[in-house]
Amino acid sequence: MSSVEVQGERFNCRVEGEAAAPTLVLSNSLGTNLAMWDAQMPAFSERFRVVRYDSRGHGASAVTPGPYTIERLARDVIALLDTLDIKRAHFCGLSMGGAVGMWLGANVPERIDRLVLCNTSPKIYSPEVWNTRIDTVRKGGVAGIADAVLKGWFTAHFHEREPQTLARMRTMLATTPTEGYVACCAALRDMDQWEALARIKRPTLVIAGTHDPATPPGAAKRMVECIAGSRYVEFDAAHISNVEAADGFTKAVTDFLSQ
Repeated sequence: MSSVEVQGERFNCRVEGEAAAPTLVLSNSLGTNLAMWDAQMPAFSERFRVVRYDSRGHGASAVTPGPYTIERLARDVIALLDTLDIKRAHFCGLSMGGAVGMWLGANVPERIDRLVLCNTSPKIYSPEVWNTRIDTVRKGGVAGIADAVLKGWFTAHFHEREPQTLARMRTMLATTPTEGYVACCAALRDMDQWEALARIKRPTLVIAGTHDPATPPGAAKRMVECIAGSRYVEFDAAHISNVEAADGFTKAVTDFLSQ
C-alpha cells in the first residue's frame, strides 16, 4: 500500500508486517517522511504490523492550506486508523511526531496501547524562533535552511562518519513541500502541551539524545516526571536519534513495546 484516502485527502502510507501482529504507528519529524524509519523496519516488521505514513504537508501526502495544529495532525492519525479499520495501536513519534503522540495519549487513550515519545517536548522553541524560520522558508524554500537544520539533527561525529546517510536525510528535508513545512512550523509554534502530560495514562517511553539542541535531555526528564509510570532512555545522539543511534533505538523501542 502506497497511498490511502483519508477523509477525502491522500496520505502516503505503508503497511508492513503480519496482519495478525500488534499494530505500531510511526510518525515522522518535521522535514522528513516515512523513510526516516527505514533502519527500524527489519526489526519492527518482524514483531508488529507497522503503519508508517507521511504527515500532512510532508512527503507524498496531501499539502492542504495552513496553518496546521497539533490536534489536526493527531486527528489525521485517528482518521488513518479508522480507514484501515484499526481500533488500537502502539504509537511511536519523533519530534513533531512525538508531539502528535502526546496529544493522542492525553485525548484519545482508548486508541493507544503503548506510547513512545522520541526527541520531543510539549513546547519547542519560542514563537519568535518559529516565525523567523517560517519567514526564511517562505523566501528561500526548505532547501535554504537544510544545512543549518542538519547541524542540529546530527552530531559532528555523525556528519563525518555517515556522509551517505547525511546526504539522504538532506534530500528528504530539502524536498519537503514549502507550504506543508511552514504549516507544520505553525503547529509547533502554537503548541504547549505541558499541562496535558498529566492526562497520559498509557505506558510511555520517553527517548532523548544527549546532544539534542532542540529537545534536550532536561526537557525529556521533565516529561517523565509529568507522565506517571513513564520510562526514560537517552542515546549518544542529537535530534534524529533513531538514525544516529539506530541499533540502540530499535532495541529499546522493541523491548518496551513487547512487554
